[in-house]
Amino acid sequence: MERLSRKPASALLAALLLASAAAAAAPTDALSTTGQREKGPRKCSLSGLWENELDSWLRISPLDDAGAFWGSYLTAVTLSDQPSEESPLYGAQHQRAQPTFAFVVHWKFSASTTAFVGQCFVDKKGVEKLETFWLLRKEVPMHDDDWKATLIGKHVFKRIKKE
Repeated sequence: MERLSRKPASALLAALLLASAAAAAAPTDALSTTGQREKGPRKCSLSGLWENELDSWLRISPLDDAGAFWGSYLTAVTLSDQPSEESPLYGAQHQRAQPTFAFVVHWKFSASTTAFVGQCFVDKKGVEKLETFWLLRKEVPMHDDDWKATLIGKHVFKRIKKE
């Protein structure tokens, strides 16, 4: 058994989330509109700068050999009374053409953490999109408030700049 290197706890959480995410789409041959065989889906890369429908920004590093990445997230919306601040993220992805991935954002300006899972797609026009679902866990003062501490949502990110 190979020895695991020490990683931030959030990277380990992202790896666990990734393991539970749906499997990436396997490349398959398909007939094009001209009747010609085409190879599987176009390659989608997570690294670079992305923006979602709420004008939040996501910057993702190139992958390491194990499929791990890091970066930052600047949200345009917040539940906090504090102003938004660029916050670190850690994640992992399958190294496939249109990979599934997961990452965790540790918000610097609030006592909340958000876990994202999703898949990177390339459409027929070559446009890359990250389709994501997220769970945000906010801190609550007591256990009786646990029922309202987790929020869920969906975001679609479009590439702004490749790195």
